[in-house]
Amino acid sequence: MQLVVGRIGRAHGIKGEVSVEVRTDEPELRLAPGAVLATDPASAGPLTIATGRVHSGRLMLRFEGVADRNAAEALRNTLLIAEVDPEQTPEDPEEFYDHQLIDLDVVTVDGRAVGRITEISHLPYQDLLVVERPDGSEVLVPFVGEIVPEIDLEEQRAVIDPPPGLLDEADAEVASARDADDADGEEADAAGGA
Repeated sequence: MQLVVGRIGRAHGIKGEVSVEVRTDEPELRLAPGAVLATDPASAGPLTIATGRVHSGRLMLRFEGVADRNAAEALRNTLLIAEVDPEQTPEDPEEFYDHQLIDLDVVTVDGRAVGRITEISHLPYQDLLVVERPDGSEVLVPFVGEIVPEIDLEEQRAVIDPPPGLLDEADAEVASARDADDADGEEADAAGGA
C-alpha cells in the first residue's frame, strides 16, 4: 500500500536541498537517508534520500542525482510516497494510518449512525475526517480526542461526541460579545426604569 509521507517545498541553498512538508507521524522512519520514495507525478521519481536535517523547524532533504538549485526547484510540490505494509500499524496505539480509517462507520456516543469516513484531510494544525452521510452530504469532523473518543478497528467504526452544531446547524449555540452587551443593556434599562 502506498502512503503520501511528504510534499516537496522550495529549494534551499544552491546544492539541491529542498524543504519538505512532512505528512507522516514517523518521519525518522519514512524520510531517512537511503529511503527510496515514489512520487506524484511519477515522472519526478523515484527519489532516493541522500541526506536529511532539520533547519529552523523544517525538514530539509537532498536527493541523489539532484545537485543544484534548479533541479531542486523543479521538484517543488511533488508528493513523496512510501510503500507500507497494509498490516503495519503505528507504534502509538492512539495513531492511525489513513487507510485504516477510510470506510469506517461513524456513530455518535449514543449510537446514532452518522455516515462513513471517505477521506482524511490533513491541515497544518489538525486533521479532519471527511464523513459522507447517508443523504450524500458531507460533514467535516475534527480528528481530536474530545470529538473522536474511540476508533474501534475490529468493529470498523469511529465513535464521535460532536459539539452542538457540528452535525446539524440548527443545534449550534451562538455566543458573541454583542449578545452579552445587549443583555447587559436590557438589564440596565430595566433597572433605570424602575
